[in-house]
Amino acid sequence: MLSSSPRVLSRRGPSMGSRAFSTSPTVRAAEVKSLGVIGAGQMGLGIALVAAQKAQVPVTLVDSSQGSLDKGLKFADKLLDKDVSKERITREAADAARGRITSTLKMDDLASVDFVIEAVPEIPDLKTSIFSKLAQIAPKHAILATNTSSISITKIAAATTTNPQDLQGPSRVISTHFMNPVPIQKGVEIIAGLQTSKETIDTSIAFVQRMGKVASVSADSPGFLANRILMPYINEAVICLETGVGGREDIDNIMKNGTNVPMGPLTLADFIGLDTCLAIMNVLHQETGDSKYRPSGLLKRMVDAGWLGKKSGKGFYDY
Repeated sequence: MLSSSPRVLSRRGPSMGSRAFSTSPTVRAAEVKSLGVIGAGQMGLGIALVAAQKAQVPVTLVDSSQGSLDKGLKFADKLLDKDVSKERITREAADAARGRITSTLKMDDLASVDFVIEAVPEIPDLKTSIFSKLAQIAPKHAILATNTSSISITKIAAATTTNPQDLQGPSRVISTHFMNPVPIQKGVEIIAGLQTSKETIDTSIAFVQRMGKVASVSADSPGFLANRILMPYINEAVICLETGVGGREDIDNIMKNGTNVPMGPLTLADFIGLDTCLAIMNVLHQETGDSKYRPSGLLKRMVDAGWLGKKSGKGFYDY
């Protein structure tokens, strides 16, 4: 599968069906020569742009909506123009990066890529449907990655085959969970499913590092690392607002000025999207069965009202 890379992870042994890994300081970039990205929303576009700009690989951006593709590529142009105006990159470098991104409505156009990253909404059936199709379309050597923030990688990997004897398909499935906004945040969670091969893990870590990111490895457990910690924090802030413990500005201000985070939890929730926050809390609650992950009633009502945060113009704050 692609070119081999030095050992980047050492196994400490299985625990309750999951794996624990430790990273090694030396990683050589894998030979990923082309990338496919499914989903032209904020996350997918960000991944495509960073790959084109930093890893300098051709990117095929796929979406089912031409409007979404047009909107995403327009946003890419805006980000590149901003970097040029601030003299972070040259005009030539910006044009070269933009020229590496090709858009399409056809998933079949991913038939020759080395690596695919799916970045669609957190809907389990949607993701498993995509991976079932990808297993038939993408080359047998291609790594199939999901940007899921909470859904089991083992379950997604299982969707790539209907034959229990086929170990090759599921073994190339992994999660590369990028943080939002992708062009700014350096962190990427690498999550291996039960079936994921060591070579898939090594290559994925090497590729995200080539994109200028810092990889952290998580077991395939509900919420993984980032959201297992972050979402209960945001949910508790919403409960504090709902029960009158503090006002929205007081909640955000004490966390910013008391713990030195760049933005308060309610502002952060608005930027993430309240529907996304609710979806992840529901997964945590359902998968663990632990009441401490029960979503706030206020969060549910705001999503029902369509107050999703920055993307809808209204959340805990107005935009």
